[in-house]
Amino acid sequence: MSLRDKSVLVIGRPSGIARAIVDAALAEGARVTVAGRDADKLREAYGETASAETVDVTDDNSIQALAERVGSLDHLVTTASARARGRLQDLDRESLLKSFDTKVIGPVMLAKHFAPRITEGGSFTLFSGVAAFKPAVGYLGVAITNGAADFLTRSLALELAPIRVNALSPGVIDTGIWDALGQDGKRDYFEHFRTHNPARRIGDVEDIAQAAIFAMTNRFLTGVTLRVDGGEPLT
Repeated sequence: MSLRDKSVLVIGRPSGIARAIVDAALAEGARVTVAGRDADKLREAYGETASAETVDVTDDNSIQALAERVGSLDHLVTTASARARGRLQDLDRESLLKSFDTKVIGPVMLAKHFAPRITEGGSFTLFSGVAAFKPAVGYLGVAITNGAADFLTRSLALELAPIRVNALSPGVIDTGIWDALGQDGKRDYFEHFRTHNPARRIGDVEDIAQAAIFAMTNRFLTGVTLRVDGGEPLT
């Protein structure tokens, strides 16, 4: 199934994975709407290539208002996340709730308000993550959030059928999120994963964008979490 002339809504920041998915969908001929907390930044980033809207996935009224403005659409992709990183003793209730609210409850509410507007053959794509399948010290909050998103995907696939619902689970992807480690820290971190995962490379945003296009266009794919992680959980 082609994305040509299909309407695609992508929720997320105007950079990284969300940007790559938008660019890939536009290249496929889709009509794309982007949405996030700062519509002005989205308009600045995308210009006239995509329509920009405001949404806060932790606010039900904001989600409902977006659904009413967008109307009918073919595919919805949400990349919104809030990571609760740190060891157990460093975690707090507020960061854990924000993580779940953004990446689990947010998609539930998006499904509630947008499902009646998704056309026949349409899809809903959300995000899990490699931490759900390979727990590591310091990633407890991330792991349980991603695990919940993985289970949510299967539950929604049943409840929203025949709308197809899938998730993407990225491994270590070269995005700006790792810049906080500093140049040397990022280099060493990437080198560790590059030399240990079976793919022998670090993922890039285009790898995830290609998976998103596949999830949107494969008409027999639903209830699946596509693990685009270089085989990292195998090690």
